[in-house]
Amino acid sequence: MGQQAAAQKGLPKVLAEGRNEMRRGARGAVSGARKGLALCAMLWCAVAVCQQPAANADHVAAKPAINMYSTPSADSDVSSQVLYGTGVQSLEKRRGWIHIRSGDEYTGWVKAGDIAALQGAYAPDGKAVRVVELSANIYREPSVGKHAPVLNLPWEARLELVSRNVDEGGRWIEVKLVNGQTGYVEQGNVSSDVTVLTIDQTIQLARRFLGITYTWGGVSSYGYDCSGFTQMLVRQRGMVMPRDASAQASWSGAAPVERKDLQPGDLLFFGESAGKITHTGMYIGGGEFIHDTTNTHPMVQISRLDEMPWTKLLVAARRVK
Repeated sequence: MGQQAAAQKGLPKVLAEGRNEMRRGARGAVSGARKGLALCAMLWCAVAVCQQPAANADHVAAKPAINMYSTPSADSDVSSQVLYGTGVQSLEKRRGWIHIRSGDEYTGWVKAGDIAALQGAYAPDGKAVRVVELSANIYREPSVGKHAPVLNLPWEARLELVSRNVDEGGRWIEVKLVNGQTGYVEQGNVSSDVTVLTIDQTIQLARRFLGITYTWGGVSSYGYDCSGFTQMLVRQRGMVMPRDASAQASWSGAAPVERKDLQPGDLLFFGESAGKITHTGMYIGGGEFIHDTTNTHPMVQISRLDEMPWTKLLVAARRVK
């Protein structure tokens, strides 16, 4: 009884989180934003299928995870983020701010200093490596002890490969940074492998993010929001899913599933009704799902579908085609 009462107590917070998600989604629709690891032996050999660059990209994210604001002001809410090395398309400039479009067709305002104009392609296919740990340090020379890192980058950040022949032991690789400077990263922190994951591998990957804090608008291992987390997981299976939970539920790339027929990897959607979806997660089997939520503990966590408030709020389930 006490546990159920505590869950009920958290219900308004879940719905408040969702109402914010709906407001963000409405803004995205108005702006036209909604067009449209593998386990190896005994060690993780993670694969990161990173954020896709925007069509007609003319700038690139120059900081680890840049905020996309709903208006050209840091006082406005964050609608999404773009990760380091990802190409974006500039739409409009206004007094130190640039309106951009990301690869998932989302739009928002970023500080002009957070992106850099492209001089040719940065980290094109065939010359790109992606961060495959929760974070990775980039150094100005191949040593962890001589100097502080010049950058700390999140999972899926993109770097341009220069050379793998840095040291005899093969520990380091040389990369080109967005600003044109040279950096060094340890080989185990990055990969050029873009092999898509199976459902089981995706669920194993999802568990690596347990405890990562909830961050409104977040799409990085520094902090996700609910739909940013599921979008990332589906991306590892080789598909680009819409950014917001409500748009994900109506995405043509997934088919409806009845609750009694749930299988691991299915996407779950929660809200006051099917027309007011406010939260999402991924079913992992055994009556459990993994999600990033502000309910009780704001972080990526595993919850039971038959417990409150989730059992009451589940309004839809989808299976990626």
